[in-house]
Amino acid sequence: MYWTLELASYLSDAPWPMTKAELIDYAIRTGAPMEVVENLQAIEDEGEIYDSIEEVWSDYPTDDDYLWNEDEY
Repeated sequence: MYWTLELASYLSDAPWPMTKAELIDYAIRTGAPMEVVENLQAIEDEGEIYDSIEEVWSDYPTDDDYLWNEDEY
């Protein structure tokens, strides 16, 4: 399983929270590449609900990862 920003971007607008099955269905319905569906299928699932993309891909960059000051713009 591998994620890139491009692949994760297909899930960024998903209506969170979602289960694994709902995420897979959402990815298929929105025309996400098969890599996204394969990555979601590879997640070990115990029936949990995901509240955001960060729970699916823990390395997803957040605003804290960037070093600019938003107040300057």
